[in-house]
Amino acid sequence: MRKPLILIVVVVLVVLYASLFVVQEGQRGIVLRFGKVLRDSENKPEIFSPGLHFKIPFIETVKTLDARIQTMENQADRFVTMEKKDLIVDSYIKWRISDFSRYYLATGGGDVSQAEVLLKRKFSDRLRSELGRLDVKGIVTDSRNRLMTDVREALNSGTAGDGEVETTAADNAIASAAARVERETKGAQPAVNPNSMAALGIEVVDVRIKQISLPAEVSDAIFQRMRAEREAVARRHRSQGQEEAEKLRAAADYEVTRTLAEAERTSLITRGEADAETARLFADAFSQDPAFFAFIRSLRAYENSFSSNNDIMVLSPDSDFFRFMKSPATTTPTPAGRP
Repeated sequence: MRKPLILIVVVVLVVLYASLFVVQEGQRGIVLRFGKVLRDSENKPEIFSPGLHFKIPFIETVKTLDARIQTMENQADRFVTMEKKDLIVDSYIKWRISDFSRYYLATGGGDVSQAEVLLKRKFSDRLRSELGRLDVKGIVTDSRNRLMTDVREALNSGTAGDGEVETTAADNAIASAAARVERETKGAQPAVNPNSMAALGIEVVDVRIKQISLPAEVSDAIFQRMRAEREAVARRHRSQGQEEAEKLRAAADYEVTRTLAEAERTSLITRGEADAETARLFADAFSQDPAFFAFIRSLRAYENSFSSNNDIMVLSPDSDFFRFMKSPATTTPTPAGRP
């Protein structure tokens, strides 16, 4: 008796456990019955909010959708500006599911990869269109934030009515998904622009450009030109420096030459004045006694003439040069004014 009761309790617990499911915070749940989505009275998929819910065990299964903001990294791609210049743009997108039932139907069962493919194509087409309207300066400076805002609004609201005539493959794919949703819900879904991400039940929260760079071949050419310009500036500065150095060197040489010439002139003037003063002093001294002056001059002549033992002089003994070497009686000079 006890064993069947235990078995019944175990079966009831298993059935109860299989009947319960929990939707975590940041997620939404969709119940599938025999592989088909449970729908409400408007034929829209029934969405379960976070919390504890019931389902028919072994018949119904639960598929969860991420309700949080998701980040999609875009591969760096080449874009052309208004100036017909190529740029390599690296960007990312922040997006979330805004309409879970539409998102589930449009993406073929909530396939995130399919949603991101469509979003990436649409974003690339729109970003290419916006960049084609701006020049490089506007893209990398003040117009960059406005560019991101325009792209985000265009993704959310669509591009209809903005003057664009040509539709892209991404627009056609999104419109096809929107038409499929309308067919499955029989028009019960609110009307949205089939050219916007709202047709997929997606809201673009933010769009950002991480990096803008030039292609390798353009970068090399620009770097070569910048290097040539810098080298030209360096050569100009060097030549100006050499010119200033030559000017300073010439001015210094001129100043040295002028200073030396002035010093030489001053020294010659001083020496001439000293020689004149010396001559004057000698003249004043010797003019007081001419005989003594003659005697002194002869002594100096003797000193200079007989300073070397190898000197030979051929002179007459009666020469006036030896008058002071003779007897004092005959060599005494006659005083001035006496007979």
